[in-house]
Amino acid sequence: MKLTLAKSAGFCYGVRRAVELADATAQAGTPCVMLGYIIHNTDVVRHLASMGLVSVDRMEDVPENSSVIIRSHGEAKAVYEYLKGKGAEILDATCPNVKHIHDLVVRAEQEGRQAIIIGTPDHPEVLAIAGWCAHPVVLENAAALRDWLDQQPERRNTPVTFVSQTTSTRKIWDECVEIAKKECTNAKIFDTICGATSKRQEEAQRLAAQSDAMVVIGDRKSSNTKRLAELCRELCPDVRLIERADDLDVTTLRGLSAVGITAGASTPEWIIKEVYDKMSEEIMEIDKSFEEMLEESFKTLNTGDKVTGTVVAITPTEIQVELGIKYPGYIPVGEMTDDPNAKIEEMVKVGEEIETYVMLVSDRDCMVKLSKKRLDMVKGWDEVEAACENETVVEGVVTEDNKGGVVVSVKGVRVFVPASQTGLPREAEMTQLLKQKVRLMITEVNRARRRVVGSISKVTRAERAAAAEKVWAEIEDGKRYTGTVKSLTSYGAFVDIGGVDGMVHISELSWSRIKHPSEAVSVGDTVEVYVISADKEKKKISLGLKDHSEEPWTKFTSTYEIGSVAAVKVVKLMTFGAFAEIIPGVDGLIHISQIADHRIEKPGDVLSEGQSVEVKITDIDMENKKVSLSIRALLEAAPAEEAEEEAAEEQTEA
Repeated sequence: MKLTLAKSAGFCYGVRRAVELADATAQAGTPCVMLGYIIHNTDVVRHLASMGLVSVDRMEDVPENSSVIIRSHGEAKAVYEYLKGKGAEILDATCPNVKHIHDLVVRAEQEGRQAIIIGTPDHPEVLAIAGWCAHPVVLENAAALRDWLDQQPERRNTPVTFVSQTTSTRKIWDECVEIAKKECTNAKIFDTICGATSKRQEEAQRLAAQSDAMVVIGDRKSSNTKRLAELCRELCPDVRLIERADDLDVTTLRGLSAVGITAGASTPEWIIKEVYDKMSEEIMEIDKSFEEMLEESFKTLNTGDKVTGTVVAITPTEIQVELGIKYPGYIPVGEMTDDPNAKIEEMVKVGEEIETYVMLVSDRDCMVKLSKKRLDMVKGWDEVEAACENETVVEGVVTEDNKGGVVVSVKGVRVFVPASQTGLPREAEMTQLLKQKVRLMITEVNRARRRVVGSISKVTRAERAAAAEKVWAEIEDGKRYTGTVKSLTSYGAFVDIGGVDGMVHISELSWSRIKHPSEAVSVGDTVEVYVISADKEKKKISLGLKDHSEEPWTKFTSTYEIGSVAAVKVVKLMTFGAFAEIIPGVDGLIHISQIADHRIEKPGDVLSEGQSVEVKITDIDMENKKVSLSIRALLEAAPAEEAEEEAAEEQTEA
């Protein structure tokens, strides 16, 4: 027979923290009581009572000015306020994960959201969470959630926040989340099932699927233990739920090939050991000794260690990591990466292994603070030194700016880039580079002084030179490019077509008559240009921007003819007349003699630039593409038309 003990059997970190606090208080002889059973285990409570640490059932029974231990399940807000009012010293053993849920429901109500707690309604942990809400809703499972929504349909559009009892099963939670996502239009969902609990349940089910019988050790009043037994029964036909070694008849296990053992989160090591030892006497093959398992569970870490763990949960603020020790690990979101555009859910998935750096081991809070960013920095120094030596290009994110330049985070290492090496113009603000991903070369590394210097412009110059070489090798008249307007002059615009600047003359920017290139384009614009000519020896490129598929003269001649009347805009005044735009790209001349029906000294006496007037087209020179216009022709035509109308009226009357 093979006997296998689940690695995660026994105290979770929250329970261990509570018991260690109670045990230390009892040993110190401090006058103190426990408010309720500190954990769901009669043997542990009896052991503490033998040391003088008794429990009281009601907060009213706590003696005046006494110390009181809040159990790992937590208590309602009103309990804390009452105890403080009595002058009691509160020793809070609430599990950190449960405390986190208290914070979530408080924040939800502050935001005007309805807090919905998924869990067993009469469980102490759930009662405590509900006690931090003004109007809590507690639902046991998906069926209860669906009933609640059906009974109050308006709740589907209410802002709601979902949290879970830490010991709920993953199946129940996932079913509730599926309904919430489909039915609730404004829901915030926080997966607050304890990572250690999920791991314990999953491990127990894997072991159950491989065993002929499962022994689940724990107090029968413990919700956590009952859940384990239920999950094991789904996969194993023979599940024994016991509280201690005396409850197990080992003879009934003889003849089985494989037996698994697991234990609830409130089960102390000495009880697991008693059961294990009793069974070991009858077992021929032992998977691993209890002492080895216990030693592994108490494995310690130190600040600065590199450690590999398994991601068990991802929340908006942190990533929970199972490290295989008595404490869980947490990576704050800010310790994952320096990249402000990175999406945590794309960087890491639940179930994946992740290597991190230990920033803090807190026995008080029963947790290990981890950093992926810090580990990347430790590794990054080696990579940065290699990049400097080999003159390779690296990528980083600009995290700071100052008068002297910017700071770029490369593999977690701070790299200073002087302003002259950023590639920005001298008068430009360095802030425009903040949070941008950049490519740079490392030019100096002094590990002893923790100083690294880099250059962005060195990379851009090299890349631009390579791009320019390619452009010159392939350029030809008529070839089209997508470019960026780099600068403007009075006579045109310079456009970067990929490492090389070409010039678009002002006459090639628009079919309309413009006085300055800024009327057609702006610096930074993306434009489609074509090559008019390229001089490879002088390295000069002439570009065009105007769309020749809409050639203005063709459009004009297809729309107007001699004798047509058109609304035009005066664009330039000369001594001999005025030029007016008929359509963009086609101007006509209104000779001074055609501006008015009387003699004028100069065109400006009647017209002004920008003025709109009606003209008659009196001549079209197709060969030279010139158009003659006349205002006078329209002015003289009006009286003639009036005379004809009067003559017609007189004839009709006669």
